[in-house]
Amino acid sequence: MTSVHVDTARTWRGGQNQVLLLVTGLAERGETAVLVAHADGELKRRAQEGLRFIGFTPRSEFDVHAAWQLARVLKAVQPDVVHAHDPMAVSLTAMALQMKSDLKRRPLVVAARRVDFHLKRHAFSKWKYSRVDIFIAASQLIASMLGDDGIEKSRIAVVHDGVNTGAIDKTDVVDAHPAFRVPKGAPLVGNVAALAAHKGQKHLVAAAAKVVREVPDARFLILGEGELREPLEKQIKELGLSHHVVLGGFRPDAVGLLKSFDVFAMSSVTEGLGSVILEAMACRRAVVATRAGGIPEVVVNDETGILVPPGDDAALAKGIVRLLREPELRQRLGEAGRARVEKEFSVAAMVERTLAVYARHVNLSGS
Repeated sequence: MTSVHVDTARTWRGGQNQVLLLVTGLAERGETAVLVAHADGELKRRAQEGLRFIGFTPRSEFDVHAAWQLARVLKAVQPDVVHAHDPMAVSLTAMALQMKSDLKRRPLVVAARRVDFHLKRHAFSKWKYSRVDIFIAASQLIASMLGDDGIEKSRIAVVHDGVNTGAIDKTDVVDAHPAFRVPKGAPLVGNVAALAAHKGQKHLVAAAAKVVREVPDARFLILGEGELREPLEKQIKELGLSHHVVLGGFRPDAVGLLKSFDVFAMSSVTEGLGSVILEAMACRRAVVATRAGGIPEVVVNDETGILVPPGDDAALAKGIVRLLREPELRQRLGEAGRARVEKEFSVAAMVERTLAVYARHVNLSGS
């Protein structure tokens, strides 16, 4: 089966990692998979040599030139499936298919949904999503939200994100202590996420103020960039945490740094699934996370991690302190998390389930 995968982001987040894992996994199975992504983006930089990559330069979901670029790709490839991995990609795919009536067959149009936000209800949004045959939701929670938005159950499939445990195991540990001037031996709590409101780092910083009262040598490292850097810097300063909380910025070696954390904390207010939590579990890190969105589909409370209510700084702090004080619990949760990832969230399973969705629905488009 021939598929074209469209991603418009220039930055690197969990969604782009999943796109690369899927396209690479399909290619390794002998499937023809073409990646169409931003010519100046991080996804292009990380795409492996030999992967069929086509760059384009989308500026907005109304970018006619980018849609025309994509239309030419579709004409050349003649895919069975077009998999749009973000909302702008859905727009450009819908426009491209309108432009190219000379395709030998209309491909199945698949839209990935990894965020727990409702679909927009304006006219253009309704039009573009009406062109989608199948929505692949990253969690049951997202699937239920699509249903609330009026998408028929027959047009929704759930495929959880995957983790490449083999690649993670081969990644060298990067000791965050010297890298960020953290005192040697200090307990380290880490977070990896874009600095965005829905990731809730303001709650993690507030929790840090409570944690250091009980574990004075604890340190917090928040990796990621975004529009909330300045407000977070101000909050850290106001709480007197400048020596305890570090904003480490975007790091391409985030997985190596993650391996040096004692505890991984996810403070999201909303979350589609939380693929970085899967990476932390694959690294055998003990996890404290909120019950936001699809996270409870990943973390089983008191079995593979600790779950707390979203936005509850005190509960988040309590969970972190518990793990910092109980090394045996940290180890038990870390090992159980790794086992759960291997059983339920492997890349092979994600690729296999995605292919199964394609195979079940490809005839819906009239192919």
